[in-house]
Amino acid sequence: MKRTIALMAAASALAFTASANAYDFTPYVAADYTYTDMQNLAEVNGGKIAVGTDYNKYFGTEVFYQRTGSDRIHTADGTDEYSLQSYGLDVYGYLPLGCEQKVSLIGTAGFAFEDIKFKYEGDNRGTEHGVGYRLGAGAQYNVDEKVSVRALYRYTFADKLGGLDHINEYSVGVKYAF
Repeated sequence: MKRTIALMAAASALAFTASANAYDFTPYVAADYTYTDMQNLAEVNGGKIAVGTDYNKYFGTEVFYQRTGSDRIHTADGTDEYSLQSYGLDVYGYLPLGCEQKVSLIGTAGFAFEDIKFKYEGDNRGTEHGVGYRLGAGAQYNVDEKVSVRALYRYTFADKLGGLDHINEYSVGVKYAF
């Protein structure tokens, strides 16, 4: 896991330095509130932190870490509990709107290393590990040159991770550029 994070950080740094001469790049940090619907199995609230770079007004990349709280589901057999933790890389495409270009439509594509933790009634607990492929869409409002607020929807192809086919994620957050 540490090797994967180091590899993603190195790739982001290389892309960051490679574009320094060609474009006006802008590094940023972001924090998002997330609401995650794990295919009607569990609905969890969480947060996401990210480090990214906008290479120009149309393109950027972001490395993220996300963690949710747990959701308890009461069934006939007892109480089940689920939570989600993930990290990965997203590529962002921006479409600025209007003359002032304060609002942008956003499209994202990326992947996430997902860990779904579960606990069933009794001592049956475990963690499912896998890779999810993500697509997203949303909008961003640039408050000023440094601060932006954004709202996104993401669909993750979970590939039967923990019995899930897909994950729906809704997020609202703030982005601070350096």
